Amino acid sequence: MQLRRGCRLWWLTLPVLAIDRVLKRLAIAALAPSGVRTAIPGVLSWAYTQNEGAAFSLLSGRSLLLTLLTLALIAGVLIYLLRRPDDPTLLRAGFWLIIGGGLGNLWDRLAYGHVVDFIRLDFVHFAIFNPADVFICCGAALAVISVLLSERKEREHG
Repeated sequence: MQLRRGCRLWWLTLPVLAIDRVLKRLAIAALAPSGVRTAIPGVLSWAYTQNEGAAFSLLSGRSLLLTLLTLALIAGVLIYLLRRPDDPTLLRAGFWLIIGGGLGNLWDRLAYGHVVDFIRLDFVHFAIFNPADVFICCGAALAVISVLLSERKEREHG
C-alpha cells in the first residue's frame, strides 16, 4: 500500500518525457549541426548545442560521472517519495517533474553521449538549455513553494 501511495503522480513523468523527446528531435532535425533561428527577436532563439557537461557545461567531458550522478539523483528522489507517501501533493508533483526532466537528459546522454540544448534567451547572457531543464527547474520551484507553504501553515496553526 505504501508503494502505491508513494508512487502517486508518477504519470507526470510521461508528458515531461514526451515533450522533451519531441522538441529535442525537432531541434535536431531543424537546427543540427549548428543552426540558429530567431523565434522572437531580442527575446528567444533556437540554437542547437551539444552539451557534454551538466548545467552551464560543468564537468564537461565526464559523461560516465554525469550519468552515474543523474542515476543516483533519480534513485534518491524515488526513495524519498516512496518513504514519504503523505508529503504534500505540490511537493510530490515537483519531485516527479524533476525525475521526468532528469530522465529526459539521461536519455540524451545514453543515446547521444551529450545533452541536446537549444533554447536561448537573447535578452540575457544565459546558458542554452532544453525542455528537461525547464521541467527540473519548475519541479524545484514547486518543491520550494510547497515547503514554504507548509512552514507558513505550521506557524499559523502551530
